[in-house]
Amino acid sequence: MRILFAAAVGLAMLSTPSLAVPCRDHGKFVKCPPKAPAKAARCKDAKGRFAKCGTPSAKPI
Repeated sequence: MRILFAAAVGLAMLSTPSLAVPCRDHGKFVKCPPKAPAKAARCKDAKGRFAKCGTPSAKPI
């Protein structure tokens, strides 16, 4: 039983690095697609105060 457990752990450790590489295609490394830029999380109104994004006159900073 211990031998089977040790074999399963060893196999899992060998297969983990191949799953961690996101930009790999059929054994070849390929260029990763560019990530989308993050949206502005804060907006300011016409008076310069922070406001909820989506309200009239609110602009992202």
